[in-house]
Amino acid sequence: MTPGKAYEHAKKYGPSDKTRKIACQESLYAYLYAKDTDKCPHKDTRKAACRFPQYAYDYAKYVDECPRDDTREAACKDTYWAYWYAFNIDKCPRENTRVSACKSPEWATWYALDVDECPRKDTREAACKSPLEAYYYALNIDKMPRKDTREAACKSPKVAYWYARNIDKYAREDTWLAVKDTKYEEEYRKLFNKLMKEEII
Repeated sequence: MTPGKAYEHAKKYGPSDKTRKIACQESLYAYLYAKDTDKCPHKDTRKAACRFPQYAYDYAKYVDECPRDDTREAACKDTYWAYWYAFNIDKCPRENTRVSACKSPEWATWYALDVDECPRKDTREAACKSPLEAYYYALNIDKMPRKDTREAACKSPKVAYWYARNIDKYAREDTWLAVKDTKYEEEYRKLFNKLMKEEII
């Protein structure tokens, strides 16, 4: 009997140690078995679900309906699920979910915005590994220009232009040099023509 068939059998005829053990061979069916058949947490199904970050998260949210160290640890093996665990299950920041989220510029930015709800050095440094996320961090979390986010943004002409337009709101040599000789040069000139100093251009 496959894990899927064991799950379907138990769903139809009720749970048993035999079908649960077979279902636990795959994380998905372990989670589904707990949710749809046992309709309560079980040590075996949780342990099996925790082999895969998504199902650890699903188990915590829909079966345990509360945070636990084991499901959190499993979710933290993936930056995406670490963020969602912090946001939807812990509903507060924790060091291990933040560390995991910071392995991705995108999820570090989301973590700072939605979980920490404030700027931090570690999430900003992670965001600055991507020009786009550095820009979003400056715009939505710092809500002000900073040297580190600007430097990261200037690695992309498009993002450097956005940074100058929406965050600095004036011409600077570094953002100008990032857009110079690209298709964003003309837009930059149009936007800041009256404000740009001759020494910058």
